[in-house]
Amino acid sequence: MCKNPVSRMSSTSLLILYGSQTGTAQDTAERIGRQAKRRRLNVRVEALDNYRVANLISESLVLFVCSTTGQGDPPDNMKNFWRFIFRKSLPAGSLCRLDYAVLGLGDSSYPKFNFVAKKLYKRFLQLGASNILPLGLADDQHDLGPDGVIDPWLVEFWERTLSLCPPPDGLTPLREDELLPPRYVFHFLDDVTDSPTTQSDVLDTERLRPASKANPFMAKMVSNQRVTHASHFQDVRHIEFDITGSNIEFSAGDVVMLRPSNSSEDVEQFCQLLRLDPSQQFILSPAEGETVPASLPQPCTLRHLVENFLDISAVPRRSFFELLNSFATNQLEKEKLVEFSSAEGQEELYSYCNRPRRTALEVLTDFPHTTSDLTVDYLLDLFPEIQLRSFSIASSLLAHPNSIQILVAVVQYKTRMKKIRKGLCSNWLASLDPAQEEVRVPLWVKKGFLKFPSDPDSSAIMVGPGTGVAPFRSALQERTCQGKSGNVLFFGCRSETKDFYCRLDWEKMKSTGQLTLFTAFSRDQEDKVYVQHRVKEQAALLWDLLTNCKAYFYIAGNAKEMPTAVCDALKEVFQSEGGMSANQAEDMFNAMEKAGRFQTETWA
Repeated sequence: MCKNPVSRMSSTSLLILYGSQTGTAQDTAERIGRQAKRRRLNVRVEALDNYRVANLISESLVLFVCSTTGQGDPPDNMKNFWRFIFRKSLPAGSLCRLDYAVLGLGDSSYPKFNFVAKKLYKRFLQLGASNILPLGLADDQHDLGPDGVIDPWLVEFWERTLSLCPPPDGLTPLREDELLPPRYVFHFLDDVTDSPTTQSDVLDTERLRPASKANPFMAKMVSNQRVTHASHFQDVRHIEFDITGSNIEFSAGDVVMLRPSNSSEDVEQFCQLLRLDPSQQFILSPAEGETVPASLPQPCTLRHLVENFLDISAVPRRSFFELLNSFATNQLEKEKLVEFSSAEGQEELYSYCNRPRRTALEVLTDFPHTTSDLTVDYLLDLFPEIQLRSFSIASSLLAHPNSIQILVAVVQYKTRMKKIRKGLCSNWLASLDPAQEEVRVPLWVKKGFLKFPSDPDSSAIMVGPGTGVAPFRSALQERTCQGKSGNVLFFGCRSETKDFYCRLDWEKMKSTGQLTLFTAFSRDQEDKVYVQHRVKEQAALLWDLLTNCKAYFYIAGNAKEMPTAVCDALKEVFQSEGGMSANQAEDMFNAMEKAGRFQTETWA
């Protein structure tokens, strides 16, 4: 028999678990964790896949902070948790001793807004857990951004939490501008011989282990070729890496993971601002409950930390200004930081930071007095770790042994800032010269979401405009090497002469009868033509493949409008060729999705 939730909360700790794809949910979870510490609560903050999910039966209070990716998918760092929690074998009352809350982070312009948070919230009710307050659904489209929902939701969350598990008697909350202890303390080494192992020793040892996040393979870049016309506004690269000796294996649909580096110019400016000697070595002592990040060697140089770990070129979040405010002594700077840290100042912060895409490094230059007072121990509290980037692999091991190839759109754009805004990873990759022997890129491979049919008689229909065609190049190379026919590709771009990626590959496959290709060049005629238009035009062919050739249907590319438009076109095919009603077409679409015959890989 489960206890009354109020009685079991009298003495407990708060567990905050997050599922984060780009770092936003992680930042929010860590910010809430700091608020808990200011309220004198015992708190732990962990990524969902780092937490042993079976321990939930012994937890009292858990806050889940999670985002939604792609077409309603859970973030990578909660996929194992997601599979476990939705097991049908879990008893209905297995979590009846748990009180919980769910805060979702999403964007209402996407069809499956906060789908993960909504589904998780309902699942815990099914398992007998008690929700302490309604589901929170933060929305990027809110006038004040996600904090327009998060702030009032947290007021209610803390009111409920503190009434159930008040802090020890006599302890008052810490002020918002009071410094909490740092998560790590830096211990500098006067002499490199103070340490029994050097950084290179650590790296040499790690090379013996399989390639992974903690131990990436240092791959030689073989080629870095622009594949768009010189006059085209978009620079897209076809990049190839040599993975000989890595023992890396992958299949069509898998992704390669990369950790980019900050530019030498930014690293130098950062070290000058904070008066750091980049050659100085240190080791980290973690606070209780913390562990040294696996991607940081010990000992480590400040140059390595700034260049390869601290995300100094990202647009900083509100939490950055909250911590910066704790160091401010200059009155003018403090007033501005207080405003940026407050709920009322989020519109002003958005105008200052998000709209022009101002980087954290640029913010430091705007607050020179505060920056000069920063201490090195708080660097890992202030700056998040550089986020990993994933790229669909655009080649097959069957066609290109010991090789990984990717398509990369180089991100550059203008805002009101004088300096052009640049995507960290794409520009870092584009800057690398394969002719330089020392150019090595740390990478490893993860299983992707797309699974292609093993049955040789099953056709594959692929819709991949722009760089979305990358996983389909891998699939088509793999399938043609295996002698699998029934390959159909819908490719779209702006112009046949400027951004027709992998054209020679497609034409060769067409000429040998291995591929049926349909193209949509949106800007080559007065009326714009997109891949969804070509899908409708080929209704008879698609219906035949889907009903008679056990075809699978795939979409890859930008998640904003294209996937929905293609899905609608496919449902129209069901209606026009199958004589179905709209409801029947929707049912067939859902049945295909459930059976794995409709799959997507999309990104923002």
